[in-house]
Amino acid sequence: MPDLDITSIANPRIKTLVGLRERRNRDREGRFVIEGPRLLARAAEAGYRPREIYYDPDHFDLGPFVGPPAFTCSTEILTRASYRGSDEGVIAVFDHFALGIDRLSLGPLPLVLIAEGLEKPGNLGAILRTADAVGADAVIAIDPEIDPFNPNVARASTGALFTVPLAVSDLGSTHSWLRGHHINLLAADPAAETDLWSVDMTGPSALLVGSEHDGLTAEARTAADMLLSVPLRGSADSLNTSVTMALLAYEARRQQRASPVS
Repeated sequence: MPDLDITSIANPRIKTLVGLRERRNRDREGRFVIEGPRLLARAAEAGYRPREIYYDPDHFDLGPFVGPPAFTCSTEILTRASYRGSDEGVIAVFDHFALGIDRLSLGPLPLVLIAEGLEKPGNLGAILRTADAVGADAVIAIDPEIDPFNPNVARASTGALFTVPLAVSDLGSTHSWLRGHHINLLAADPAAETDLWSVDMTGPSALLVGSEHDGLTAEARTAADMLLSVPLRGSADSLNTSVTMALLAYEARRQQRASPVS
């Protein structure tokens, strides 16, 4: 086995890598990390090039990813550098990418997924994954409490962070953008009398869900063209945010594809 490029957890590059677990360091450096060959492959397929790659040559084949600076490390070092404390053979560093709402482009029958005040990285990741699955045009995070470049967002999205256009915005700017593109805003509210199967989603639609803890703000309810609910037959008074979005998104796509105008 050839000598490794990095043999100590105290190596300055590894210290920087470990530091990217923290949001303040990601913000300062303008970089974030992903772990594992699956996420790296999804990023590469979407045209994203990592700034650096750290890998264990016994467990990862660099071949398809030759190009960026790459550094060999032991399994122990990668495991200790991992934000999850596990070894998947490779950790890659990427530059932050733009998250402005004006960069979003839309197809002829838009479907946009919007989440307000997200508190958990896993929920944003799951919404991105749903957006990818239904072929949504974009995801917009309104005033999120979490960092879109948190490693758990990429992981929960199974790489959809790189394949689905994502924007971070405020409610006012998002509402104006939707109006400018003639997109109806449909918001999920457990108290709404109209259920998701009774709402017309055949036209250009934006689906809005609120935070896990507080739901939609009063301002978001007012901005919505329609409030709709997901019926709950048991004792639960709400669904997980990402589950609610998945139900809405698939119903919207079902209606759009069944409509003669689509």
